[in-house]
Amino acid sequence: MAKSYIVDTTETQVITGAVARVLIQVNAALTGSIKVIDATSGTTANVATITNPTVGSRYEYSDFTSGVRIIASTTCDITVSTFTKRN
Repeated sequence: MAKSYIVDTTETQVITGAVARVLIQVNAALTGSIKVIDATSGTTANVATITNPTVGSRYEYSDFTSGVRIIASTTCDITVSTFTKRN
């Protein structure tokens, strides 16, 4: 498992490669959106767009093939945990 703590608006490449499961924990309420992308580049959400999440919200996604990329539209406070596939 790998974790990324994100607190800004930059594009964050959390991990590259296949991922079995991604868990996003919202640590502080956010007025804006979080894009979840299965890729190593680009800004278009192809997995989800989370809008105005409340503190304590958790979002879970599975089966990423290229990597996990997160883009927040405003300052945020989230933790992204990734669980890689086992062979």
